[in-house]
Amino acid sequence: MSLSARTSPDDARLLDVLRDWLPTRRWFPAKGQAAELSPVASFALAPDVTILLVRARAGSIDVVLQVPLVLTDEPSPEALGTLDGRTVLDGAHHPAFLRAWLAAADGPGAEVDVSAARVVSGEQSNTSVILPGARPGILKVLRAIAPGENPDVDVPRHLVDVGWANVPAPLAWLQAEWPGHDGDPVTGYLGVLAAFVDAAEDGFELACAYAGRAETFAPLAAELGAITATMHVALVEAYGVDPSDDGPEEVARAVAARFSWALSAVPALARFADGVAAVVAEVRALSSAPPRQRVHGDLHLGQVLRSHDTWFIMDFEGEPLAPLAQRTRPDLALRDVAGLLRSIDYAAAVGGLTGADAASWTADARAGLLRGYGGGDQTLLRALELDKTLYEAVYESRNRPSWLPIPLAGLERLTG
Repeated sequence: MSLSARTSPDDARLLDVLRDWLPTRRWFPAKGQAAELSPVASFALAPDVTILLVRARAGSIDVVLQVPLVLTDEPSPEALGTLDGRTVLDGAHHPAFLRAWLAAADGPGAEVDVSAARVVSGEQSNTSVILPGARPGILKVLRAIAPGENPDVDVPRHLVDVGWANVPAPLAWLQAEWPGHDGDPVTGYLGVLAAFVDAAEDGFELACAYAGRAETFAPLAAELGAITATMHVALVEAYGVDPSDDGPEEVARAVAARFSWALSAVPALARFADGVAAVVAEVRALSSAPPRQRVHGDLHLGQVLRSHDTWFIMDFEGEPLAPLAQRTRPDLALRDVAGLLRSIDYAAAVGGLTGADAASWTADARAGLLRGYGGGDQTLLRALELDKTLYEAVYESRNRPSWLPIPLAGLERLTG
């Protein structure tokens, strides 16, 4: 079923209860900024369960946030506040919300125990809740919601339909209609429940552990490369390829634009100007590029799981704050490979390797990944990895300055 939003005087009152709490959430998109918050609408999922939609605006950020809430007559140390004498609780992992969500959702369903739910730690842009049971699942509550087909629902469903087995299968999903920014109704997804992958290890944590032991990651990287290649084949089967022929010029323009943007944010990157220009020139000299297709769009080691000696790829949502059209636009499959290569550099650093030891470990793992994937145009791959590394340099300078040496080392290698 699809939910329809309502507007109520209680929406503004609930938002007042949440104003101090919202900016403290890891998924709040306007960290450190004076955001303007306003109620959009709400969904009455059950008598004591409400989903409040809040519009958050700060600078270039303008998003609608989903905030599940549970109201109860019982006091609680986890209370966010009170409304008319009732306790207001964060509902994302509350059994009452989970029970109501499952009752309203579409899909084949799951056999889960909502009373034993637990939140996945470390989540940032969304909230994921593990639901154990006879047919366990993991519910992703989308925090920044947008109109249209959410890739994290749409892509896994397509991949399962064409028989690709290395993605957690969607078990349930919830659509809704709410007022858009112009007041007209829009429709999109609020969340998705996917099959839980048991005995799973996070790909990034696994790679960091291998790096910490100075143990080769190449065999596992080769397997991941091979799985990634089959994913790209399955995505072509499911979505086809883009008939337009943009060629390598689009990649060259994008890298040049990325460098200009990065340089304005981090002036110290000026020393890489000649190297970036050389990479751009090499791309422009190419006579052709592979056709663009549907890709993962944000693939790195933190988006993969290792379970029962195989890899599973998840989180097809892309960058949640990016426009939906940008997240679903056909791209070069090698962009996903570039993301994995960059993640290997990060795993080496976080795992504690430095200097020659880091260079040797990453070179070995990178070679394994590319061997498993089956290669690809090295000029294009270098350009796409450079594009990603420039983005990382800006991100780290703004958010984790102590990590800035990781992308800087990557730039040294890619522009040398």
